[in-house]
Amino acid sequence: MTHKGIIRGGIIAAGEGSRLRQAGYTEPKPLVPIAGTPLIERVIGNFLAAGIESSVIIFNEEGGRECERWVRSRFPDVDIEVIIKTTASSLESFLMVAGRIKEGPALISTVDAWCSPEDFKGFVEAAARRPPESTVLAVTPFVADERPLWALLDQSGRVKSLGNYTGTMVTAGMYLVPERVRQLSVPKELNRLRDFLGWLVTIGEPVFGIPIETVVDVDRGEDVPLAEALTSTFRLNQADRASEEVT
Repeated sequence: MTHKGIIRGGIIAAGEGSRLRQAGYTEPKPLVPIAGTPLIERVIGNFLAAGIESSVIIFNEEGGRECERWVRSRFPDVDIEVIIKTTASSLESFLMVAGRIKEGPALISTVDAWCSPEDFKGFVEAAARRPPESTVLAVTPFVADERPLWALLDQSGRVKSLGNYTGTMVTAGMYLVPERVRQLSVPKELNRLRDFLGWLVTIGEPVFGIPIETVVDVDRGEDVPLAEALTSTFRLNQADRASEEVT
């Protein structure tokens, strides 16, 4: 038995983006462009490409209204609920978004997880093949993060442990979360999203990792050219495939 009907999503976009501002970016973080496409546009586009029909997005209070106006104008026909709230942590943002998604499995992504639509769709399809009680994390061998969360997987792809040690895979900011897990009572001492994910593994929840070759966590100024290089490669691959189909 596998996950069915992954049609609901959530986007965590309430971070301050302080390191990007230090690098000279003046827009709210969700609107920082990568090769001309804002971060939030790429995530929503990935969701639509993967068949996700409705989404909940959380923005912070500082730039949230500007971000909401941009999203409404760019995606006027998409079912999007917006929360404007400055949260104390990534976990608080995650729980607020997760709490608004009432039924079925939900695909929740951070706004700064930059990957190609093709890879995102592949992750959703692979995650859907896991048992419906499973929480599924995107993981990547491409480490472009100051504080990576290393994931140790067994041969079946189940996450054995999450922690701050070296390894071959790190979490990549995209999570398929079943309804049952979204309804768990979370210990108050957990402060970060990574703490929550580690807690799920520790208490014996089935947590699996699905590898994506390249995901850039766009947090710092130097991450922008990395993501732009990824976009350029993706576009070249698209062009090559289109040329092959013509010939």
